[in-house]
Amino acid sequence: MACFALEDVLIKALAAALPIAQILILFGAGGALMFAILARARDERLYSPQVLYRPMRIRVVFEILGRLFYVLAIALAPLSSATAILQATPIVVVAGAAIFFGEIVGWRRWAAICVGLIGVLIILRPTSDSFTIYSVLAVLGMLGFAGRDLASRAAPASLSTSILGLYGFLSVIVAGGLFTLYEDRPFGMITFDEAPYVLGAVICGVVAYGSLMNAMRTGEVSTVTPFRYTRLLFGLACGVILFHETIDLPMMVGCGLIVVSGLYIMWRGTRLGPATP
Repeated sequence: MACFALEDVLIKALAAALPIAQILILFGAGGALMFAILARARDERLYSPQVLYRPMRIRVVFEILGRLFYVLAIALAPLSSATAILQATPIVVVAGAAIFFGEIVGWRRWAAICVGLIGVLIILRPTSDSFTIYSVLAVLGMLGFAGRDLASRAAPASLSTSILGLYGFLSVIVAGGLFTLYEDRPFGMITFDEAPYVLGAVICGVVAYGSLMNAMRTGEVSTVTPFRYTRLLFGLACGVILFHETIDLPMMVGCGLIVVSGLYIMWRGTRLGPATP
């Protein structure tokens, strides 16, 4: 989670100097190359018919949407608010699992889902003067990542973390290519000052992705999941210290509702089992 937060910081810093589409393409290419090297070092095939299975195709689409909109959010909106909204992803995943996979979610967890979404609205503050459309980009990014996580549940278990990472980062390249159709900024040469930011973002992204996937695949979900919310602490700290953002009371209330509802949903599901509401 710390590496994810550092990745966000480096991308936000790069967005002040480079086109967002170029950042996405460079980030995606660097991450894909690193995961390809890791896969080949483990004698894994970079392509198999399984990567074209329907869940993987759906996963790629949502990965593109999630990456594109979230990078736009951290580039254009405060890092702290974008990070806070992203924490609603596990809540939306539970709701999506109930709707699309038929998992049983009782009224208590549905109530917690509603509380978490209310927390997102409090952070957005759509009726206040401080509301900006850029914050909606974080919501769209969060929904994209939730869709990716849902599709990952149906992805072939035989695909390794390296292969999932490879195709995940290839999706980022596609996201950058698509955004070039909209962004009216020419690509520029990478300077010696910018190169460490690009390399740092790629390394942090690969380490973060690989660590999270390994933790979720090898550790108990009930043990690992609560630590995902530490990204909120890292993101808020980076926003305040590095970008001089302010954390007001509504932001704190919204963050609290999202985290508490997410932890309750996880605790309730673990306590009662997947087939019990």
